[in-house]
Amino acid sequence: MDPTPPSTRLRFDLAYDGTDFSGWAAQPGLRTVQGELEAAIGTLLRIGAEDTVRLTVGGRTDAGVHARGQVAHLDVTEQQLAQWASQRRPGDPPPAECELARVRARKLTGLVARTAPDIVVRSVRRASPEFDARFAALRRRYEYRLIGEGMRKDPLTARFTAEVPRALDFDAMQRAADELLGLNDFTTFCKAREGATAVRNLLRFEWRRTDDGAYAARVEADAFCHSMVRAMIGAVVAVGSGRIAHDELVALRDARSRTSKFTVMPAHGLSLEEIAYPDDSELAARAEATRARRTPLA
Repeated sequence: MDPTPPSTRLRFDLAYDGTDFSGWAAQPGLRTVQGELEAAIGTLLRIGAEDTVRLTVGGRTDAGVHARGQVAHLDVTEQQLAQWASQRRPGDPPPAECELARVRARKLTGLVARTAPDIVVRSVRRASPEFDARFAALRRRYEYRLIGEGMRKDPLTARFTAEVPRALDFDAMQRAADELLGLNDFTTFCKAREGATAVRNLLRFEWRRTDDGAYAARVEADAFCHSMVRAMIGAVVAVGSGRIAHDELVALRDARSRTSKFTVMPAHGLSLEEIAYPDDSELAARAEATRARRTPLA
């Protein structure tokens, strides 16, 4: 039996308008970001029907959620990678890796555009074998955009901005957001995976007024549970609209129990903006630490 050929790990930096996708994850019969990308990559690498392309993603976005800073990785052989590279004439010097990364991205985006013009591949570059788009991440940053009653509507950003049918107190929302910062058990705001905890370190939760008149929240943590960002935004909006008091939000946070006191905000206001990673020398240690089960808080 021939030995398995050595593989090369590729890092993909991506952006997409999630409006018309049923989320990131491939699902039979549904249009997904992963499904569109894997089909196009399979074509570029000339992978037959008997083989599969399977991307590992840094932040698995739900249906309707957008991304400017999504990251994924994939292992390929050098032979497959050579089929993706730009054509060179005999005697031409080999192009730099940064130029190859742009060429690969351009080819992939061009192919994807036939069925999914709402996806842009920014780069496809070689990564360390220890790079893991999901487990090696240090932190993830999201932005959530919304407008309240009486605020200016902009039809050019409506696809990316949620509407709240109540007047909103900006300062009250920021004070409420401050109460969620730090290392906490966020069970109130998400459902932890079986065998895992909802303990997360919320590093930043800041509101700002945008140039087009919306409110935008910057939310950053080492990791997030499913729907955690949209649930926290919903809780803070409930305070800002007067539906719940500031002290009640604190009590709900500490109760560590799902509640109907606030609602999970719509997906279309949310965008994954950035995933940060350590230096290559620290990738393996970071991935190992992330895979470890988080200690429940007392």
